[in-house]
Amino acid sequence: MNYISVKEAAGKWNISERSVRNYCALGRIDGAFLTGKTWNIPENAEKPERLNKSCERRNLLEVLKQEKDSQAKGGIYHKVQIDLTYNSNHIEGSRLSHDETRYIYETNTIGVSAGAVNVDDILETANHFRCVAEIIDGAGLLLTEKFIKNLHFMLKNGTSDSRKDWFAVGDYKKIPNEVGGMDTTAPEKVSEKMKELLSSYNATENKTIEDIIAFHVKFERIHPFQDGNGRIGRLIMFKECLKYDIVPFIIEDDMKYFYYRGLKEWDTEQGFLTDTCLTAQDRFKKYLDYFRIDYEV
Repeated sequence: MNYISVKEAAGKWNISERSVRNYCALGRIDGAFLTGKTWNIPENAEKPERLNKSCERRNLLEVLKQEKDSQAKGGIYHKVQIDLTYNSNHIEGSRLSHDETRYIYETNTIGVSAGAVNVDDILETANHFRCVAEIIDGAGLLLTEKFIKNLHFMLKNGTSDSRKDWFAVGDYKKIPNEVGGMDTTAPEKVSEKMKELLSSYNATENKTIEDIIAFHVKFERIHPFQDGNGRIGRLIMFKECLKYDIVPFIIEDDMKYFYYRGLKEWDTEQGFLTDTCLTAQDRFKKYLDYFRIDYEV
């Protein structure tokens, strides 16, 4: 049997490549399968018919807010809190397991396996839960320096870094830093660069997932804070997806090397990071299917 690519199927059916990926991820194209991160689609596959949506969509952001405010357990908000916090912290070196992260969230107590545990890992886990709540509450707000700095304050408040004179919790860095062996914006230029980035980004009214990913790359290259930039950047992406009714995504720990490569090689190949984020988005759609939350395909 001959197979065609997502791009070829999109052209054949006159739909977007994202829609083709969505159909593949939902199992709606018979015979389609993944090789690595590439979908292989039977040449003779038929275009899936669009499903009829109910007149009243169950919107993800509304559900997240309702479950947060009611302190519901076992729903999509519960899962997002644990999975987003665990994966984002683990990418940055936290040694807490997924079960330990879940235990902290569910019981507000510490239950850890044998061995020493870094106190900052525990504090930043609890702080990250607050950050997730904040981006859900503030999902509809304009992205500003004040909002971003407040997220950083929440994340790093009370940690050992907060007791260092040279570490600015909730404010831009004072000392030059680098990421992945690459230079970042000098401290004295961070404020100016952040204002330029936000002005350019906010000038576009209806954001796409590509706009959000591009913002993330520029944010990480500025690297405005002394530490915590990756986690703040990923929280921002989640917030902005919610704001523009785009299926959000969580960069899981097993995707971190693809994620880092995508950030590093963005200038020469934007597809690396975009494909990683779209793969993460496909995984998140399985959450939405399980909890029966509608989304556009």
